[in-house]
Amino acid sequence: MEDLSPTPRSTVGRGSARARADRSELHAFLADALVAHLGVVVDGDPVVLPTAYALAVDGPDDGGTLYLHGSVAARWLREAPARTVCVTVTELDGLVAARSGFHHSMNYRSAVVQGTARVVTDPAERALALDAIVDHMVPGRSATLRPATRKELAATAVLAVPLRESSLKVRSGGAKDDPSDVARGGWAGHVPLRRSAGRPVADDDVRTGVPDDVLARAAALA
Repeated sequence: MEDLSPTPRSTVGRGSARARADRSELHAFLADALVAHLGVVVDGDPVVLPTAYALAVDGPDDGGTLYLHGSVAARWLREAPARTVCVTVTELDGLVAARSGFHHSMNYRSAVVQGTARVVTDPAERALALDAIVDHMVPGRSATLRPATRKELAATAVLAVPLRESSLKVRSGGAKDDPSDVARGGWAGHVPLRRSAGRPVADDDVRTGVPDDVLARAAALA
């Protein structure tokens, strides 16, 4: 597979120095992040909604597949198939305080995926995609659950977006102040941010201990 940003619309313009060219870095980031935002035009108006997702590097679409899911009754899912959609995934890694307001910034990793969405109709692929979305949140979780019912499957739509047209930008480190501001003095730097999971909290009706898969996920995010 060629490097990232293989088409003009997926090529980073503004802030191109922060762009990454290695497709494996995109895969690693998508495997680590948790929430995607899907943008699609619904009834002539743009709509951007958060959604869980799963990465399939060897998926059937061009460049691999990003799977998204939602209710079959959702308007955005009815409008997305066969249209160009834009999926963004962002992790905030820090707040950058500079010596001027202009140079205040944020440290982040952010991927943008553009492509024509398709509805996943093959039962086997749908099952794999839905399990992968669960396992993206808690690795290994899907194997411990009962099979989905016909009613649940009928109520759930799965979208697949090809990963070919993707870009990844990363910012890290401190402020990029002008030399004149540095000479003037004052404090500049950054505040690191990270995800942090607490101990799992059981529902009131649970009568068993916390399973190993949930404990492992909480420990990994602690």
